[in-house]
Amino acid sequence: MFTHVPNYPQIEKIETGITGFDLISSGGLPKGRTTLVSGTAGSAKTVFAVQFLAEGIKRSGDAGIFVTFEESPADIRRNVKSLGWDLEVWEAEGKWLFVDASPDPGQDQVEAGRYDLGALLARIEYAVAKIGATRLSMDSLGAVFAQFRDAALVRSELFRISAILRQLKVTSLMTSERTQEYGEIARFGVEEFVADNVVILRNVLEDEKRRRTMEILKYRGTSHQKGEFPFTIVSGRGILAIPLSAMELKQKSSNVRITSGNDELDAMCGGGFFRDSIILVSGATGTGKTLITTEFLKGGADKNERCLLFAFEESREQLFRNADGWGSNFEALEESGLLKVVCAYPESASLEDHLIEMKDIIEHYKPNRIAIDSFSALERVATPKGFREFVISLTSFIKHQEVAGLFTATTPSLMGGTSVTESHISTLTDSIILLRYVEMNGSMRRCMTVLKMRGSLHDKDILEFTIDGSGMHIGKPFRDVTGILAGNPRETPFGVSAV
Repeated sequence: MFTHVPNYPQIEKIETGITGFDLISSGGLPKGRTTLVSGTAGSAKTVFAVQFLAEGIKRSGDAGIFVTFEESPADIRRNVKSLGWDLEVWEAEGKWLFVDASPDPGQDQVEAGRYDLGALLARIEYAVAKIGATRLSMDSLGAVFAQFRDAALVRSELFRISAILRQLKVTSLMTSERTQEYGEIARFGVEEFVADNVVILRNVLEDEKRRRTMEILKYRGTSHQKGEFPFTIVSGRGILAIPLSAMELKQKSSNVRITSGNDELDAMCGGGFFRDSIILVSGATGTGKTLITTEFLKGGADKNERCLLFAFEESREQLFRNADGWGSNFEALEESGLLKVVCAYPESASLEDHLIEMKDIIEHYKPNRIAIDSFSALERVATPKGFREFVISLTSFIKHQEVAGLFTATTPSLMGGTSVTESHISTLTDSIILLRYVEMNGSMRRCMTVLKMRGSLHDKDILEFTIDGSGMHIGKPFRDVTGILAGNPRETPFGVSAV
């Protein structure tokens, strides 16, 4: 039984507009306060700082100031155009203003006497008043410390700036470098004390794979979600965080059945798949996973359903040729608009990028059924944790669309065994179909069984099947044989295998 929680006053927050971050931060950045964004090189600190201002302008017309200590305004304008932000337009409209404190490349930086940020502070105050700014980004503090050795003085000056910005009622963001992904928050050890809040961006290399994550380390006086959350950078959109916490167990459930595309498999499954189910087809290479996928898509198209295939192992030409060999004309289905085939090498993008693109395609095409062949190929480009998060995010998204999803996974050996992919997704699926090779009497035969069918009775036998030019034909069950699924079939003492 839940206890009543008193409704205490909460610190007001403003939405950053950065997809996913506002959910992680429980509403955005605390209004009128300073947030430090720290990370190693390539962790997207500058993108975060620019996007915070850009989304404020786009969403609510909030004017913003960008204070640059490192890159010139011209470089920043040029670098962020690919993300869809034309800063020059906003500058002309009086919504964006640079305060350029970047070093002059033609002059040596010489420190003389006590350095005072008073002149910079005056420029910032003037800029805020000039355009009525409510948001401000400073990039980056490391450039200030690099120029001046008196860290204590710089720290006191930064405290002074933070105090003035609070008086100006500006919500500000400062970036700072760190030398390692896990360790000191910032390079000089004092930056985090200047800010009320600390956000860490990481670009971790693990098993030769890069993975970006964000974490809210400190949010003074207000709530936020704990832990690291993956994110990616998408052209035209900027940073997109992918928090698993965004998912809710509110998917609807239907008793409506849809065909698998094969009458005999429908009978094994108790009348077909449920319309909003996730189906895993697992088996060794050559056991018929792609054929089941083909029949699944063809069965939907025959019912005038829109079908979507994501292929990560075979090219379009191979898929279409194989489908023709089984009596399915994928080219004609595409021309009719009932089928869309998307082929990509897993290594062509990060797993987070694949996830974003797949979601975008699903939302745009609005299919009735989706197939992915295969999940095992995508596993190559991710860490185990990253892959599991990808699987959870994608399956949840598909179930919220209330459509059927069929995924294939490849087992590590010809005779069976559990794949890593299968262990990641098996608990998330509604149905599991296992395909296996069986070596009997000097010949290789194929078999299948429905291991799981959530919410329905199903055939529990292990049945032999054959493949010819018209597709898959499921026969009779194996009798007097044990050890098939374990990859070690043997006849029982009381008879021989009969099919």
